[in-house]
Amino acid sequence: MRILLWHVHGSWAGAFLSGSHEYVLPLVPGRGPDGRGRAATYDWPDNAREVPYDRLRHEPVDVVVYQRPHEIDLAREWLGRDVPGIYVEHNTPVGDVPRTRHPLAGRADITLVHVTHFNELYWDNGRAPTRVIEHGVPDPGHLYTGELPRAGVVVNEPVRRTRVAGTDLLPRFAERVPLDVFGMKVNGLPYGTHEDLPQHAMHAELARRRVYLHPYRWTSLGLALIEAMTLGMPVVALAATEAIEAVPPEAGVLSTKVHVLADALHAFARDPESAGQAGKAARAAALARYGLGRFLADWDDLLLSEV
Repeated sequence: MRILLWHVHGSWAGAFLSGSHEYVLPLVPGRGPDGRGRAATYDWPDNAREVPYDRLRHEPVDVVVYQRPHEIDLAREWLGRDVPGIYVEHNTPVGDVPRTRHPLAGRADITLVHVTHFNELYWDNGRAPTRVIEHGVPDPGHLYTGELPRAGVVVNEPVRRTRVAGTDLLPRFAERVPLDVFGMKVNGLPYGTHEDLPQHAMHAELARRRVYLHPYRWTSLGLALIEAMTLGMPVVALAATEAIEAVPPEAGVLSTKVHVLADALHAFARDPESAGQAGKAARAAALARYGLGRFLADWDDLLLSEV
């Protein structure tokens, strides 16, 4: 099957592109948001091809996977024909959440795929047929050493996304444990920072930290959280959105109380043995629920039913 999709969410796309299909990635001059082509910091397979947007109508595309509302019109314009489509919603609703209607709520012709059950529950999906396909992550291996008694955090644009990402909480955590922040636009924060590393390099560095901190207030789940768990890292996280489903008690500590989370970070930092045991439980839980095989099988099942 030939699938057209945009490079929007690098980590999710890395898992999706691991399937057995052919993948077409639009490319625009300057690699802007509507055509980034292949990722620069992810190792994507050769069956994911960049195709200039003005040549797409010559591509025999079978299905389009949308991730933003305006892509529906772009696909029709660039392909020059109607092609079956599926819409993936990566994000939690924003604004007046109980009354937030999804952009596809008025359509019954496009299946709306949510990446978490929390998202499917909290969006007003209207008439749209919905399905939940939970995240899947490639297994990076049990890389955890925990040799550094520090907490690792992965967040993109932490300044812009202050309260959403929990960046405003980091000073309270840093009082108990030194922090290292990985991601895009993290330079300038008053912690150890690692700016936009290639994924394999980030995993290797993150796994040297004793514990993973997930301070997000409002996010679907965060693939970095699952990836940290697969590395074998113990987790300390806000008990918010889907995190309470993803992290079992033996894998770390979840709470809405910041002082409880700060105490947990401090305890893990001081006790490498306890951290290692929790990390093993975290890895086992992540592989069991978010394995790549299950993710790809779920997507193949949906794709075959839609095309």
